[in-house]
Amino acid sequence: MNIRTLIILATFLVISSTTFAQYPHPSKVDLRFDRWYTFEELENAMHALAEAYPDLIQIKSLGKSVGGHDIWLLTMNNSATGPDTAKPAMYIDGNIHGNEIQAAEVVLYSIWYLAKSHGKIDSLTKLIDERAFYFVPCANPDGREYWFNQPSTPHDLRGGIRPVDNDYDGLLDEDPPDDLDGDGHITSMWAPDPMGRWKPDPDDKRFFIRVDRDDPPGGWTRLGQEGIDNDGDGQVNEDNIGGYDPNRNWPSEWAPTHVQRGSTDYPFSLPETRVIGEFMHEHPNIAAVQSYHNTGGMILRGPSVKHISYPRSDDQVHEELSLLGSKIIPHYKSLVTWKDLYTVYGGQTEWTYEGLGIASFTNELWTDRKMFNTSENPSEEDRRQFRDLLQFSDVYVPYREVDHPTYGRILVGGTTKYSSRVTPTWMQQEDLHRNFAFTMLHADHMPQVKWGNLQVRSGPGDLWEITAEVRNPKIIPTILQHARNKRIGNPDMLECMAGPGNRVVASGTVRNFMPWEKLDAQETTRPHRIVNPQGVGRKGNRIFRFLVEGEGAVELVYSSDKGGSITIPVELAPTPMADMTPPDTSLLIPELDS
Repeated sequence: MNIRTLIILATFLVISSTTFAQYPHPSKVDLRFDRWYTFEELENAMHALAEAYPDLIQIKSLGKSVGGHDIWLLTMNNSATGPDTAKPAMYIDGNIHGNEIQAAEVVLYSIWYLAKSHGKIDSLTKLIDERAFYFVPCANPDGREYWFNQPSTPHDLRGGIRPVDNDYDGLLDEDPPDDLDGDGHITSMWAPDPMGRWKPDPDDKRFFIRVDRDDPPGGWTRLGQEGIDNDGDGQVNEDNIGGYDPNRNWPSEWAPTHVQRGSTDYPFSLPETRVIGEFMHEHPNIAAVQSYHNTGGMILRGPSVKHISYPRSDDQVHEELSLLGSKIIPHYKSLVTWKDLYTVYGGQTEWTYEGLGIASFTNELWTDRKMFNTSENPSEEDRRQFRDLLQFSDVYVPYREVDHPTYGRILVGGTTKYSSRVTPTWMQQEDLHRNFAFTMLHADHMPQVKWGNLQVRSGPGDLWEITAEVRNPKIIPTILQHARNKRIGNPDMLECMAGPGNRVVASGTVRNFMPWEKLDAQETTRPHRIVNPQGVGRKGNRIFRFLVEGEGAVELVYSSDKGGSITIPVELAPTPMADMTPPDTSLLIPELDS
């Protein structure tokens, strides 16, 4: 064990049994989720989990960010039940926008909770044993590190730190905001102005209010965010650090910057998106995707542009899961991106569905509706009361006088970077857990092929008729309709592996097990292999038939990119129809009325 590992474990492992006794299922790694982790702390937590659970978690770097940070991938898989690539898998990431910090916390929480639950909670143990998970807690480490370590607002730094000429003056990142009063936050600047249309709120001096059109001037003008004219061009803060959006850098409906701000030069032009895209493309077993963002309390699904429509059957899959999710996570709304939010060109989860054929969601963490548990968005007065009565005014910065090189004596102050978007730390763990639970529901409904009924009948001479049913009891089909339409990925396949004393002479699909049922035979020189481009549908089944000549035994193997692989030996002897599916006694989550 190296020095780094010892330090990490010393930091995160439980110090006393008393600490762990407070948890229903103790963890080997003592993490708290009533706080946020810096990127360095997040890295240490990831490595601590991998060291504590080596039989379940493997960690590796997918590559480096613009700033040289690792893009860490944690693979959770019980290797005793098979390799991760042979199982349906779920990809989960967060924090592609640097300022959306609790998105990384929910991914870290998911890893932590799953690991400590294995062998203790039956439903989660079953899920880990039968499926695989790929976690990227922080898809934008540069942006996260900047947000924690540099003066920021709730909204910056959204992208990364690659220099961009945002104002087209030939210079790069030369005029970002400036922390004029040195408090670690970028707040607002206010200047006295005889004709200004703002005035201090007479009821609360922490705020300015706009005067009515017919009222006399208020005496103050808002100058925008803290900053000076660093490059002498007469503008303030017009060329911030970076200026691109990693969640507009994916191939689906990508558009150049004059159409979609922040899209950069071409899809996957950023090292962070490229390494994630390459990994996902190399893992066709990924059957579900969840990306975490903030804010708004939304479970988003595509399409993200108006001119694209999804097949109705795929819409039903996404809608059913997201409606269940809106029950699991109160105050979250099930929405379609372009219709209910705004248009997005080059979004990540649009690409994972449209380009890879994966059922995908984006969750926007935290909603102000949770402030007082109301169904409607709170008023400004409600927000003020929440900040005063529950946050004890800790998100406000008092106004201070500073000397500005252009504007002279001004006021600087307002709200901190913690004042919005991020979940208050004392409310965070419930939000993390509910989002994790929705993700587990999604994972549980990844396709999973199972044998159904099996029948062997003797025919004339030494001919045998093998009829086998393949089922998918889950909401997500083995091949989504869009993937079928665009021929994305491999088709499902059923093979009859003949033995030394037999051979397959014909094969195809049938509608039922009746002996006179017409065989929809495949015209092929390889009758032992039935290609099934339709897959097995949502809570559906397909029935296949082989005609085998000879004696002995064969083996049936059904393989699906996203539904897994199953194998069953079959004796060439009369066998009455029998259901080969074992009873499932550990359903993950009871189905809810949608």
